[in-house]
Amino acid sequence: MSIDKSTVSKIANLARIKVTEEDLEYYAPQLQNILSWAEQLQEVDTTGVEPLANVSEINLTLREDKITDGQKRDEILKNAPETVEGFYVVTKIVE
Repeated sequence: MSIDKSTVSKIANLARIKVTEEDLEYYAPQLQNILSWAEQLQEVDTTGVEPLANVSEINLTLREDKITDGQKRDEILKNAPETVEGFYVVTKIVE
């Protein structure tokens, strides 16, 4: 597929990007290079290759999923400008 100025202009329009006439000439060969690199990737023989989510064989250790309050309530409330009975005091928004 060949990328010319009109194609770049159409892509920019679809992406809602304002591109000047000089930029169209600048981006056309760059987009052409990207597409030719993608075409090279299509030529790679991947038969027998399992799809991967990650290239390394690292298995993440999972922790038990249990609900807690974090046991840091007093430490967190120290940062509040004002508290009442263990809760943040905030200004009234709705009258």
